[in-house]
Amino acid sequence: MTTSIESNASAPMKRRDLLLSILIPVYNEQAYLVRVVESVIAAPLPDGLLREIILVDDASTDRTPLVIEEITKKYSDVIRAFRQPKNCGKGAAIRRAIQEMRGDFAIIQDADLEYDPNEYPLILAPLLDGRADVVYGSRFASRETRKVLLYHHKLGNLFLTHLSNFTTGLDLTDMETCYKAFRGDALKSIPLRSNRFGIEPEITAKIAKRGWTVYEVPISYNGRRYSEGKKIGWKDGVSAICIILKYWFLDDSFFDEDSDASSRQRFESSRNYGKTLVKLATPSLGSSVLEIGAGFGSFSRYIPQKERLTLAESDARQLEFLRASYDGNAVVDVARVDLSDPEFSWDATFLGAFDSVACFDRLHELPLTDACALQRAREVLKPNGRLVFAVKARKKSAKRDASENAFTKDEIVSALSNAGFKAVKVQSFAAAERLFRRSNSKTAPSQLRLKLFDMVVGRAQWLNKVLPVAHYFVVAEKE
Repeated sequence: MTTSIESNASAPMKRRDLLLSILIPVYNEQAYLVRVVESVIAAPLPDGLLREIILVDDASTDRTPLVIEEITKKYSDVIRAFRQPKNCGKGAAIRRAIQEMRGDFAIIQDADLEYDPNEYPLILAPLLDGRADVVYGSRFASRETRKVLLYHHKLGNLFLTHLSNFTTGLDLTDMETCYKAFRGDALKSIPLRSNRFGIEPEITAKIAKRGWTVYEVPISYNGRRYSEGKKIGWKDGVSAICIILKYWFLDDSFFDEDSDASSRQRFESSRNYGKTLVKLATPSLGSSVLEIGAGFGSFSRYIPQKERLTLAESDARQLEFLRASYDGNAVVDVARVDLSDPEFSWDATFLGAFDSVACFDRLHELPLTDACALQRAREVLKPNGRLVFAVKARKKSAKRDASENAFTKDEIVSALSNAGFKAVKVQSFAAAERLFRRSNSKTAPSQLRLKLFDMVVGRAQWLNKVLPVAHYFVVAEKE
């Protein structure tokens, strides 16, 4: 197997055969659903973009299930319908739709007539052009004409938007809008938990914490009155405030409470962990850097601009995400690299091409017991090039666990020496994790523990000198 590399300074995205998933949560919409679906099917799409409609019935109690059955039969080539076993709310229905979607892009569509599907091209344009990861259709952004809305409803929306902006740092004019469009891989990677209308501020908070590029475009809005079936109420507003404040303080934008991520993976999803690690590494990074195991780019986004930054990844979904994220970037390349493949070999353009090789992500860390992997990292370095990585520390008295990549300082130095490297620095790092880790390190930490760790890890470096070592930050030089 050889390395494959794709430059992001390439031609514009090819749009043929791309699929748009239109996610429609439905609850008691027998009066409007047929008209909405037919409007969605008739709506124009840019450059022949294909569409699928994902209908999720949230256990409706009127004739909605029969309407869905009839319309699905009529448009079976476009619609896939699912029914929730019990009513859980709009957020739960959207989560189910995300789980079932297949599209390269996704847009949320309410099952009423408040939003106009004819505006899909306007909303999708920043995504298809590669400018955005997420696009919000704003009901309140400037436009020539607008329908006069219910004042108190608008006031509530604006209050929630401003509160959300304060906590996320975004500058949205309409956080609560239904029309949110996403890159499909990006949307699927967000862990979501809200069941009702709190899904809107939750998505916004996690988008902000991921650091994605957000665009906003003005849209028209034909707001319904409560007599016409509008369902959101003041209780949902109070809930939204609680969710905004919750995700201001807590962060599960990479792993949720139900995921199978290990304790350490959860600590490393902390934003300040990534910032602090890259800050330590920056003085040792040259002008050309190869990051092995770039994942979703949670570390690479903190790496200072270099003459050349190549992000290497083996997972297909993460590769797609990285390529879309850096599409059109003349400095950043994305490469498929799998060091675990026994038949792996570098493309000739990689050999001796980099000043630095970095490996930050725990999920893809260099196995120091694998001399072959270290040798492969050595092959792409220039003379005196540097290998930079973090590794879990092991006490000298602790029994060696072959399944865990944890080492003493002496073991790190020895493994590097055997692979042709000289250890320049082996430094204690992120010892603060020991303050917040549960007694059973394999048990996932609570969101509160993760938040406290995130607040401390970058601001209390002195803890690395007084607490037992949790991780080592390592810099090694090619001999």
